[in-house]
Amino acid sequence: MQLPGAPAAAATPSASASADEPELHAVFDVPVRVQAVLGRSRIPIGELLRLKVGMVIELDRKVGEPVDIFVNDRLIARGEVVLIDDSLGITLTEIVRQDR
Repeated sequence: MQLPGAPAAAATPSASASADEPELHAVFDVPVRVQAVLGRSRIPIGELLRLKVGMVIELDRKVGEPVDIFVNDRLIARGEVVLIDDSLGITLTEIVRQDR
């Protein structure tokens, strides 16, 4: 996935990849779902139905805390929200390693 305004090289694998890495070109075009989660909240359905434009839902995160990055519902990284031209993006600040 390439962010708007990012150089094209940032979205493609390095040509200088180690010979020890497996050949992954077959999966480069497989689509995945990427989510950047700013926070979560639990509210009753009745309150949800009363929401109107301009109302605020309080999230479980504070300003400045990292956002969670999920790929296909699996946490893979944390990052910070950035502004790229007129669009929002995420700068990865930490790769999350999960034991299998």
